[in-house]
Amino acid sequence: MTQKTRGFGYWAVVCLAVVMIIFGLPIAAGGVWLLSLGGSWYYALAGLGLLVSAFFLLRHSMVGVWVYLLTFLGTLAWALWERGLDGWAQVPRLVAPTIILVLVLLAIPALRGRFPGGRVAATAAALGVLALGASATALTSVQQTAPFAQEAQAPAAERTAEAQLAVGADWPAYGGTYAATRYSPLDQINKDNVGQLERVWEFHTGDMPSEAAEGKYSPENTPLKVGDALYMCTGMGIGIAVDAVTGGEEWRFDPGVSEDAIPYGATCRGVAYYAVPDAPQDAACATRILWGTLDARLLAVDARTGQPCADFGNNGQVFLEEGIGDTVPGWYSVTSAPTVVRGVVVIGAQVKDGQDRDAPSGVVRGYDAVTGELAWAWDMANPGNRGAPAEGEVYTRGTPNMWTTAAGDEELGLVYLPLGNSSVDYYGSNRSELENQYSTSLVAVDVTTGEDVWHFQAVHNDVWDYDLGSQPTLIDFPTAEGARPAVVLASKQGDIFVLDRATGESLFAVEERPVPQGGVEPDYLSPTQPFSAYHTLAFPDLTEADMWGMTPLDQLWCRIEFHRSHYAGIYTPPTTDQHWIQYPGYNGGNDWGSVAIDAERGLLIANYNDMPNHNRLIPRDEADAAGLTPIYEPSPDSESPLGEAGPQIGAPYAIQVNAGWRVPFTGLLCKQPPYGGIRAIDLATGGTVWDRPFGQALNNGPFGIPSMMPIDIGTPNNGGPVVTAGGLIFIAATTDNLIHAIDVATGQTVWTDKLPGGGQTTPITYEAGGRQFVVIAPGGHHFMETPISDAVIAYALPEGGS
Repeated sequence: MTQKTRGFGYWAVVCLAVVMIIFGLPIAAGGVWLLSLGGSWYYALAGLGLLVSAFFLLRHSMVGVWVYLLTFLGTLAWALWERGLDGWAQVPRLVAPTIILVLVLLAIPALRGRFPGGRVAATAAALGVLALGASATALTSVQQTAPFAQEAQAPAAERTAEAQLAVGADWPAYGGTYAATRYSPLDQINKDNVGQLERVWEFHTGDMPSEAAEGKYSPENTPLKVGDALYMCTGMGIGIAVDAVTGGEEWRFDPGVSEDAIPYGATCRGVAYYAVPDAPQDAACATRILWGTLDARLLAVDARTGQPCADFGNNGQVFLEEGIGDTVPGWYSVTSAPTVVRGVVVIGAQVKDGQDRDAPSGVVRGYDAVTGELAWAWDMANPGNRGAPAEGEVYTRGTPNMWTTAAGDEELGLVYLPLGNSSVDYYGSNRSELENQYSTSLVAVDVTTGEDVWHFQAVHNDVWDYDLGSQPTLIDFPTAEGARPAVVLASKQGDIFVLDRATGESLFAVEERPVPQGGVEPDYLSPTQPFSAYHTLAFPDLTEADMWGMTPLDQLWCRIEFHRSHYAGIYTPPTTDQHWIQYPGYNGGNDWGSVAIDAERGLLIANYNDMPNHNRLIPRDEADAAGLTPIYEPSPDSESPLGEAGPQIGAPYAIQVNAGWRVPFTGLLCKQPPYGGIRAIDLATGGTVWDRPFGQALNNGPFGIPSMMPIDIGTPNNGGPVVTAGGLIFIAATTDNLIHAIDVATGQTVWTDKLPGGGQTTPITYEAGGRQFVVIAPGGHHFMETPISDAVIAYALPEGGS
């Protein structure tokens, strides 16, 4: 071919060959590396195929087309062998190779002149078109990974049971009631008319982050509804009441929390409502709203006026830092709603993770709901004292805390405390015997005395930050012998346990199975862990084939990292010489959003995350050299090369966590989708009724660019479901900024609406003025990378509709 004939087609082929070389070289080199680690042979061969094809295309030979066709057919066969007809899994395997195939086929006319006729070229083109069709079929197929197989399976007289409000017209507690079933008997809105829902009002709290607080807001608030009003708190702890019908503001109380008190995020999940027994209705604070603040105060205000209750503590507030000992703003904060049982306000606190073994205490306390006086303190490591510490002493430091919300049984007089871990999450050899006994446990405490009645441990010697975040749920569990009062406990590692409410005995087998050993604490790790025979939200162990990306390059990177990392399945021990994979990650399974239970239909509804973490323990000298400092020391001027790693002072290692295990150059996750789902579970047997990916890919994409694809990829989700007698599940939680109505019988989404902020919260439903309302406060979430909003939105059917 002469210079004169070198037109567009010639140079297009040259450019295509150069692109193939650019991709082929790192794929071939990385493939050889992967092969040396014991990984797949495919990438080395595919990279070689790209390079050979490029060589012949540079020579304008049809051999280049045939070599690429063979490479692509090999790619297609390998992709189907490894993952079958699963569209999301095939994205990194087939999208980029398919695009190159299209370009190679388009280049054929510029290569025909190298052969005596067009039959060879036509054959190549026909074969290429067939390959394109096969690739399109694989890419448009959807398949959800199957979960693990399921096996169907006296109070003190001075504090007596008090009357409780019911869910229906009202939503009187964070979980609906303190039984926390998140179920409403309302059915005005149902699957036949939910498509008619419209926004009837939108209220704005005015609490938005300042420039200094950018990237720190995660309000997560669920309002209450009692009588004619909604009660809520904002991320910075401002209490607000609005009219339940119109959304008009009735009062607000701003406790003046400073932004330096923000711990991990500005969060106030909810408030509590309490009616003082036998109090005159017109008396000040006869009904009151109680909540905790980021600067560790317990507040009580009049439910009608928002004015502080003068009879409660010090003019309406109790200072929770009393007895805590040394702390600084942001280290010890209240982020969850209190629980009120028999007139006792039960409250724990968030102790910021990863700071220091000598952290503020995880003590859980009960206060008189009328006077604010300390009723008891459950200081785990000091069972001989259920009161305040002696003068000059403090509650035991560094003990497991309760950062989430307790459940309560008014009749039994018990509160159920879901505990977290000791203050250094990823190292345990310096923990006490009592910490090892109680950490990551559900503890039933007598609300009158503060004495523990029983406890159930979900993880032994927890060094994975699998603290119990889900609020327990109290139900009358169906058994062959009749209903049995039970508590349902969902966990981050995925197991769901069903326990007798009075004794803690498991209603289903809890199997102690051997788990991986080794790591940096071989003598500390428990040789077994408890696994629930009732149900698990966990999936099978990861394999190299589960690694993902948008292209073969980032998938190859994840595959190499998979083989370079320590991984032996669930409960892989933490290591320091290499990264280790934690799966499920600390945000896996079911977290603070909790589950919902429809006892009428016999269903348990759980949304969940399905993501790994990629972690590394950092030796102390390396952490010190990197400038990692705890919260109580000034931060260095420059950012640490280890990012936001936790210093874990008092342990020989700091901790670096890559939550979700992101690819550094695209920001995508290394594990293939889905990253989250929602599941209906047969309440009586624990069998799966339906399970589906949950969350559209609208706001997810490489380099932080939203894909805008309305496809259920299954996104990370935080926030919980509400289920109604109308046969609907209302839930937001996902990163697509949608509120969803889901048919509880089939799992199909029947209605959505776009929210102005991330829906990382739980909606409520109630009746007012003859209409059923659905309300949500989509405040957004910095960790979930969703927009921050101060909106509270109410939906209802059109007036006169049905």
